[in-house]
Amino acid sequence: MTASERQLPDAGALPADEGYARGLSPRTIQMIAIGGAIGTGLFYGAGGAIQKAGPALILCYLAAGLAIFVIMRALGELLTYRPVAGSFAEYAHEFLGRFAGFATGWTYWAVWVATCMAEITVAGKYVQYWWAIPQWVTALVVLGIMFIANLVSVRLFGEGEFWFSTIKVTAIVAMIVIGVGVLIFHFGHATNPTVTNLWNDGGVFPNGFGQALLALQIVVFAYVGVELVGVTAGEARDPKRTLRKAINSLPLRIGLFYVGALVVIMSVSSWRTFHAGRSPFVEVFEQIGIPGAAGIINFVLLTAALSSCNSGIYSTGRMLRSLSQRREAPPALATLSPRSVPAAGIAVSAAVMVIGVAVNYFSPDKAFGYITSVSTMGIIFVWGIILVCHLIYRIRVKQGVLPGSDYRLPGAPITTALALAFLALVVVLLFFTEDGRSALVVGAVWAALVCAGYPLLSRKHSESAAQQ
Repeated sequence: MTASERQLPDAGALPADEGYARGLSPRTIQMIAIGGAIGTGLFYGAGGAIQKAGPALILCYLAAGLAIFVIMRALGELLTYRPVAGSFAEYAHEFLGRFAGFATGWTYWAVWVATCMAEITVAGKYVQYWWAIPQWVTALVVLGIMFIANLVSVRLFGEGEFWFSTIKVTAIVAMIVIGVGVLIFHFGHATNPTVTNLWNDGGVFPNGFGQALLALQIVVFAYVGVELVGVTAGEARDPKRTLRKAINSLPLRIGLFYVGALVVIMSVSSWRTFHAGRSPFVEVFEQIGIPGAAGIINFVLLTAALSSCNSGIYSTGRMLRSLSQRREAPPALATLSPRSVPAAGIAVSAAVMVIGVAVNYFSPDKAFGYITSVSTMGIIFVWGIILVCHLIYRIRVKQGVLPGSDYRLPGAPITTALALAFLALVVVLLFFTEDGRSALVVGAVWAALVCAGYPLLSRKHSESAAQQ
């Protein structure tokens, strides 16, 4: 039996070095951190959010960004205490017990499976801008390419994510620079570009404070992926220093790429010109008069979808291996390939993602809505688990049971509690929209499946332990 195939005791924690090759350089980790949360939620979904909330959407992104920063600093403190792949499930297992680790691991796996399905769905839509290819064909091709890339090596995943993120970041920076130029020098074809558009056309809350609150659901989904740096801990070179640096840059990233971009977008043109189903980036570029604006942004959107799918396959394979090492998934998923990648976990995850291709075939118009509802509740649960684990970790440090970290979340435990309250508010707001209620129903069904699966797995584990 090889080192990578050994099973660990159920009660024990996984070691920091789990057989993975540390093939993710600081440069790669930084770009994964920068681009991880920049996806279709900002490039595409922001149009509908602006239509709903108006300029108040900027405040929504700022408020959610503060909560996300608290979550990531809490995760960072845990990672410096013990850097390990599959970190969310590992910390849940350590601080909240076996069932919490089981539920967190499988839920995070489901979040990324669903997110990847959603992204290959929209990838099909973007390709149709140039070619009349059936949506499901593009979805299948994209899934196949990302699957093969992840099987080759973690370094290839990292390089792909580096360049995907570079394209996304370049597009946002270019839009901000050009937009600021329009505001200062008034070139292009935009009508009345001025920062007063942020408050002169109906005020900051043109549709009321309630509509701004409801937009928080869309905003939270746009931040999915920011936690991905935690999954890379087992394959990062010098993880404590690298991950700390990546998390410290989060406020700047949120301020520039989300808040900054939206301030420029709604200054160049009134919020009333943006609508659901159309990228606000396309609208701004077209109003400025940049030729081929729709094609440029469509390419960036396709890149964002490929990036998210790449991340999804990467993270699901690692999470399944972590679950298997704790005997909470089939033993075969614990093995590593000769290239030090969890090939079995990647293959199983990609096979499940084929469901997304089938959904695209039978219901291409509603595929995206069906699939994203799965990840909404799941990611809120995972983020909440990170915060609760951090609270318990701090208590044990205070009791002298565990060593403290020199990378501490400022203001804890008050900031931790406030971030938990924010997540609870988002869950309550889900009751007030049709898509939100669908997410709650899907979340309840998933919770029932997890609760039903846990005793079956526990019985299997007990039988296996008795035979040893």
